[in-house]
Amino acid sequence: MQQPDMESFKARVVSTLIKLSQNELRLFGIYLRNVEEEPRVSKHDLEMATKPEELAELLLKRYVLTRTPRVLVQVLGKVPRKDLALEWENMSRMNLKRPYEDDSSELDCYNMDRTRKAFVMCVKTGRPGAEQDISRIRNWLEKCKFEYISCDDPDEEELIEKLTQFRDGINRIKEEVSCCLVTLMAHGGKGFIKTRSDERVNLSDIFEMFNNENCPALQEKPKIFVIQACRGEQRDGGVVQADDEPMELDYLEKKRLPTFSDYYIIYPTQEDHVALRHPRDGSVMIEAIDEVFRQHGKKWHIADFFTQVNNRVVHTNFYIKRSPIKVVLVMESTLTKAVYF
Repeated sequence: MQQPDMESFKARVVSTLIKLSQNELRLFGIYLRNVEEEPRVSKHDLEMATKPEELAELLLKRYVLTRTPRVLVQVLGKVPRKDLALEWENMSRMNLKRPYEDDSSELDCYNMDRTRKAFVMCVKTGRPGAEQDISRIRNWLEKCKFEYISCDDPDEEELIEKLTQFRDGINRIKEEVSCCLVTLMAHGGKGFIKTRSDERVNLSDIFEMFNNENCPALQEKPKIFVIQACRGEQRDGGVVQADDEPMELDYLEKKRLPTFSDYYIIYPTQEDHVALRHPRDGSVMIEAIDEVFRQHGKKWHIADFFTQVNNRVVHTNFYIKRSPIKVVLVMESTLTKAVYF
């Protein structure tokens, strides 16, 4: 379906809002503040947006064109103006393109109809809350229809051996594989993770195991890495507990590919910084993945999904010994298509 331009879309939102009485407009603001959609609208936002035109501007600024219809359906249904909510239901279900896309530039999607393989490694020793992380990651993978194998508390030899077996198993599969996802949860530092024996394993060596040369079965297939580990010792002064300090929380005929393509890597923090984990609730990033997935499921492209995870993490306040700590996820991508689970 053709994506409406921003101005005409805004005009449609305004035309809906002007149909509300003053009392309904007041209720609209109250319910908008409590809508289950991030980022939340604040009281200050609403004080600065009292007219329909201003509210429409606020909605598009907060929720962009693709999510505004869904928000309108929720809020109008509570006002209650179900007649107006019904007008937006069909649009809320549309697969709207981003404003910068046109019919000639629509992003292709990876074919996810085949087997999805995942590897879950977790160092539990010395990492309170790790069991919670494992439970959440496994639940997420099962809901996204991944077949996964687990590797708990490995030493370096065991980790490399099991990763190699996992990679070689993918290469031996006769039918096509759709996707590979590797989750690594451990202590770590700049460019490495640590085993239960405190041995260092370079992340670059793990990434290389699955590149287009070493894992031809995954050529032009998404290879996703979720890394839950520190990347250094710095704290962002404005972060909860470090993962190393458990938180009180051929050319011509043959097509050639870059050696490293179709990767998507998610880190829980900036380079050189600590990652955050609560001894009871588990890692901040893993908990946010679970919360966002429970709320929004599989409807988003993976980059949009983890952007929302990042939004939740960035706008949450954490403390270590009463000192405020902030954290931001880092996403690296060489994907060539969209990934929908």
